[in-house]
Amino acid sequence: MSLSVQNLSFSYGDRLVLEEISFSLERGEFLSVLGPNGVGKSTLFRCILGLLPGYQGRILSDGEDMRSLSRREMSRRIAYIPQINRPSFGYSVLDTVLMGTTRQLSVFAQPGQAQVRQAMDALDRVGAAQLAERDFTHLSGGEQQLVLVARAIAQQAGILVMDEPTSALDYGNQLRILGLVRELASEGYGVLLSTHNPQHALTFASRILALADGRVAALGRPEEVLTQALVHRLYGVNAAFAETQGGRMLVPLMN
Repeated sequence: MSLSVQNLSFSYGDRLVLEEISFSLERGEFLSVLGPNGVGKSTLFRCILGLLPGYQGRILSDGEDMRSLSRREMSRRIAYIPQINRPSFGYSVLDTVLMGTTRQLSVFAQPGQAQVRQAMDALDRVGAAQLAERDFTHLSGGEQQLVLVARAIAQQAGILVMDEPTSALDYGNQLRILGLVRELASEGYGVLLSTHNPQHALTFASRILALADGRVAALGRPEEVLTQALVHRLYGVNAAFAETQGGRMLVPLMN
C-alpha cells in the first residue's frame, strides 16, 4: 500500500505551518521525518490521518484521495502509533491490542475468538505475549510502546504512522523499538516515523524527509541527504560524521 502527499499546505488561521509538501511512501519503506520543534511534523501527520481536513493539496492512498474514504476504510489503510500516553482507565494489554481490530466489527459487536487470536499473534510478533493479562498502565515505557505497536499490527493496515514513538524511552528501548519497526518495514509495511534524533534516521531509515520553515529541506537516502549543512540548518549545531564498524555516526562538535 502506498501513500502520496502532493503539494500539501496547511495553516492555523493566518499562520502558515506547512507549504507545498510533497513526498511518497512505498510498501516496504521506512521514511523518517526530521525537523526542529514546531516545524510541523505532527501537523503533517494529523493531515494524513484525516484529523485536520482543511489542508490544500492532495493526500492519496493507492491513488485514491484520502478525503473520499470513510473512517473505517482509512483505518484499513493507516494505523497510528502515538507517543506513550497515560490512560485514565486501566485496560488490560490484551484489551488494548483488541482495540486495533474494531474496524472488522459492526458497531455493537464484541471481539470474538478470531480477534483474540489476531491480538495474541500481534503481541507474540513484538515479543510481548507474556504481558497479555497485565494492566497497560502498570507497564514500563518500553513495554507500553511494544503494546501500541502490537495494536497497530492487529489493525492489519498497510501503513504505520509513528509520531516520535521513542521520545519517552531509555536508550535500550529506543533501539529495540526502532529495530522492530525496521523489521516490519522489511516485511512490507510502509512506515512514516518522526524523530528528534538524526542518528536514529541515519541508522534505521531507508529515506529521510527533512522539514525546515514549513517546507521540504531534503528528501532522499540518509547517507546522501543527511549532511553537516542540513544538521546545522535543522538544529543550529555543528556536527561531523565518523565511519565506524557499526555504521556511520553523527558526532556533535561542541567547541
